[in-house]
Amino acid sequence: QVQLVESGGGLVQPGGSLRLSCAASGFTLDNYIIGWFRQAPGKEREGLLCIRSSDGSTLVADSVAGRFSISRDDAKNTVYLQMNSLKPEDRSVYYCAADADYYCSRYERDYKYWGQGTQVTVSS
Repeated sequence: QVQLVESGGGLVQPGGSLRLSCAASGFTLDNYIIGWFRQAPGKEREGLLCIRSSDGSTLVADSVAGRFSISRDDAKNTVYLQMNSLKPEDRSVYYCAADADYYCSRYERDYKYWGQGTQVTVSS
């Protein structure tokens, strides 16, 4: 059974950093794309970053480029979202998603498996 579990969310001050984890089980990261999304209250889910496990290539949304990055640890079957220089507007529930696809995507429709989400709040 494919399962994704996010962790690492919490409260952080503006300008601070957080690293979210997405632990995968029931499959290995090889030949999967893993994406990070977020959804703020009253807003649509936004695709942020994607990593293609076959070659490590990534896709990053302009809205977080230079502040957020994605990486993976194959030994732990885990993908990470490093978030730096956090702003109050980054407050959202963050989700990871996976699909057995070749090309990275920032669109919800391209992902079959989803985690339950983890809350990130940026506030002083």
